[in-house]
Amino acid sequence: MVPPRPALDLEARLEAAWGRSRSSARARLARLSDLRWAIGQCAIAAGVAWFLARHVVGHPAPVFAPIAAVVSLGTSYGQRLRRVAEVTFGVAIGVLVGDLLVAWLGNGWWQLTLIVALAMGTAVLLDVGTLFINQSAVQAIFVATLLPGTGAAFTRWTDALLGGCVALVAATVVPAAPLRRPREQAALVLGTIAELLRGASRVMVEGDAEEGLELLARARRTDVLIRRLQAAADEGMAVVASSPFRVRHRPTIRRMADLVGPLDRALRSTRVLVRQVAIAAYHRRPVPQSYAHLADDLADAVDAVVAELQADRMPVAARPVLLEVGAGTGRVERSEEMTAEVVLAQLRSVIADLLMLTGMGQLESSDALPPPPR
Repeated sequence: MVPPRPALDLEARLEAAWGRSRSSARARLARLSDLRWAIGQCAIAAGVAWFLARHVVGHPAPVFAPIAAVVSLGTSYGQRLRRVAEVTFGVAIGVLVGDLLVAWLGNGWWQLTLIVALAMGTAVLLDVGTLFINQSAVQAIFVATLLPGTGAAFTRWTDALLGGCVALVAATVVPAAPLRRPREQAALVLGTIAELLRGASRVMVEGDAEEGLELLARARRTDVLIRRLQAAADEGMAVVASSPFRVRHRPTIRRMADLVGPLDRALRSTRVLVRQVAIAAYHRRPVPQSYAHLADDLADAVDAVVAELQADRMPVAARPVLLEVGAGTGRVERSEEMTAEVVLAQLRSVIADLLMLTGMGQLESSDALPPPPR
């Protein structure tokens, strides 16, 4: 008989589950906070589109106006102008095909099948996007099932056009948050790199294998940070592309988008460094203490880069600090342990990647580091 697990193990599992639940709740609240402007914008655009279609144009049931506005805007800022065009003209194609075929064939299951196939096929022949094709099918279904008859065809088209126009105007009004987010996310990635470097330094000094493995587990969970950074950069570029009021921010957002590649490489190199440090601690392989000091100095240099980004400046002023740490990699002693040699190589790699954040080119940043000691 298998002995029952102790109550302490159950308590630990419950505590871990509760921790994951709290983290999930925080993540969902953070996502809601990020999307609150887009949600409010969609809601207001839907109300305005309905009001204009009902009380200005005089349509008794302007269903398609708020639908077109909400679908066009969505909750992301990417390709909003294209979505407006695709929704508006997708509705037009679906309504046209649906009205013609319902008037000719009537409505029923096989008529619906034919109408959807022809609406989507027509959209495909026009060589348009997926949203256009889907909207053609959806609106054809509306016409063939919920709103049969041809008398309201023009009304449905004008409703969709009105909703698209409202969405087009709303798309030009965007908050400053998507423009700040790439810089804030880049600072978060760099802050994580600094934490991992300081943790690696402690493991090199203390040789604590358990701490090394925990640090490695944290490092392996950092991929999501780069994905969020890329998403933030894409969103920022979409905002300056769709809003005439934000065009002046295009150079800054473009420079921030260019940081994604170097930051990705720097984080990857840091993960490799942490892995080698954890392996060295686990196998009791010595690592020179000077490498630990270099990791601490590099973490301080990363903090300088973060401070520049938080001050809304490109981190050019942090270049001398990074170069000083890079010069230190040419003065430390070498080790006969391969694991320690990899640690030194990864420190140099992180420095080279971070120098690119200060405006240096890839070859220039590598050449700025002295040759490793012999």
